[in-house]
Amino acid sequence: MELVVVVSCCFFLVGLIKFLYVYMWRPLRIQRMLNSQGIKGPPYRFIHGNNKEAMKMKMEAMSKPMGLSHDIFPKVQPHLHAWINKYGKNFLYWNGVRAELVITEAELIKQVMKNSENSFPKRKPTVYGRKLLGNGLVLIEGEKWMKRRKLANYAFHGESLKNMTPAIIASVETMLEKWKGQVGEEIEVFGEFRLLTSEVISRTAFGSSYREGEKIFDMLNKLSVLVSRNVFKTNFPFIKYVPSMPNLFTSMHRADLFFYSKFWETADLLESDKLAKGIRDCVMEIVKNRENRVVSGDEGFGNDFLGLLVTAYHGSDNKNRLSMEDLIDECKTFYFAGQETVNSLLAWTVFLLAIYGDWQEKARKKVIDIFGDQNPHSEGIAKLKTITMIINETLRLYGQPNGLGRRVERQGQWGKLVLPANIDLQIVSFASHHDPQLWGDDVHLFKPERFADGIAEATKYNATAFFPFGLGPRSCVGMTFATTETKIALSMILQRYTITLSPAYVHSPVARLTLKPKHGIQVILRSL
Repeated sequence: MELVVVVSCCFFLVGLIKFLYVYMWRPLRIQRMLNSQGIKGPPYRFIHGNNKEAMKMKMEAMSKPMGLSHDIFPKVQPHLHAWINKYGKNFLYWNGVRAELVITEAELIKQVMKNSENSFPKRKPTVYGRKLLGNGLVLIEGEKWMKRRKLANYAFHGESLKNMTPAIIASVETMLEKWKGQVGEEIEVFGEFRLLTSEVISRTAFGSSYREGEKIFDMLNKLSVLVSRNVFKTNFPFIKYVPSMPNLFTSMHRADLFFYSKFWETADLLESDKLAKGIRDCVMEIVKNRENRVVSGDEGFGNDFLGLLVTAYHGSDNKNRLSMEDLIDECKTFYFAGQETVNSLLAWTVFLLAIYGDWQEKARKKVIDIFGDQNPHSEGIAKLKTITMIINETLRLYGQPNGLGRRVERQGQWGKLVLPANIDLQIVSFASHHDPQLWGDDVHLFKPERFADGIAEATKYNATAFFPFGLGPRSCVGMTFATTETKIALSMILQRYTITLSPAYVHSPVARLTLKPKHGIQVILRSL
């Protein structure tokens, strides 16, 4: 009996020491180390870090109405905006017990991205992020990433991309045919483009249609909501599954209620498991249908992205062969990214063209000069300089809100800073893209002429000031696909319609995994 007591006390003591190390000593050590080098930030709070403060600021920002302004950084990421103004361009905050070093200074961004593969690998995803993207191209590292990247490059660049143009045009034509009966009426284009981009990625990458992948898109969308909703969730030590107890929180501030209730409920975890399984089952069915085509007499699995994946899955070279889980995870990644990214880009571009009629006319004139009343073609798409400028300025003002996430692999010195191992880095694109020191006092104005001489000449910091699709070798593999699809869709719309913003539109951009209009984007179309 005495031995049991001694052993129990030893286990308790070891657990207590580990708890104190993880939740107290290590955060305070990191905070002191970075503070001594001039990196300040909101102080570490026991267990929950700064999550409670961040959530409160986000909820307050979202509750306030906003005028038709492009100064959206304080609305979309109010905690980061406030802390940059208070603590400087580089600062430290705490996501629970995880140290987050936020970087917005161009020179330090360059240092990090130059050493990204060796010293600053991709950060580990949350449990929800892993369920959304699995072990796909976005998250993997090393040789495995190189092989998958090569596969994706082949599918979304060069001749393969050129061969996608007819399918993109056909999808846009279907949407425009429906719009014929809505001329002069209000159209909510964010939802329209969600269907369009879902159809395009289904046709071009997976040889199917939106209808066949509808369940996948719906489940991916629901899973992405769970990912966003749990960004500031703190995991309490020793508590994993405890029932919800809402009666304890009835008198709390709304932000406190949201914050604490998340610790005790399992609904999101259970729902994410269910969605991940549902997506897996649907993808496996699509893969099976592709395999059955070969059994029925087709010569191969096809040259689209799905065909390349299935070929790699059935390949005889064990070194380059994909597992079924690898195949499914890549499908999930490209179904989601191929739809979500282009949807946001296209919708915000149309929003800006609806406001700025002069730029809409400039873009239309160039489109008609190149294509007349004919459908776009690959040679002409490359000449759409005005639309390219407009797209770049849209990406600057309304691009991806999440920036680039990295982690410090091992302690070392970069520039003047010594960074401890195993902390997270957050390169905030929104901060760089809305920084008046980089873009001038007119930073919040829509001025596509900034990009008249290309991205390299837009600011003195070149690529480290503008990175809507990432930087370096880990930049988005679908960048050219996304911009090509956007150019084709815009060209075909501008050939047929003028666009004005509806009086019903309410400006409220929100950061999910991409930047979305909370209330949609309502426009009115007039035939030319």
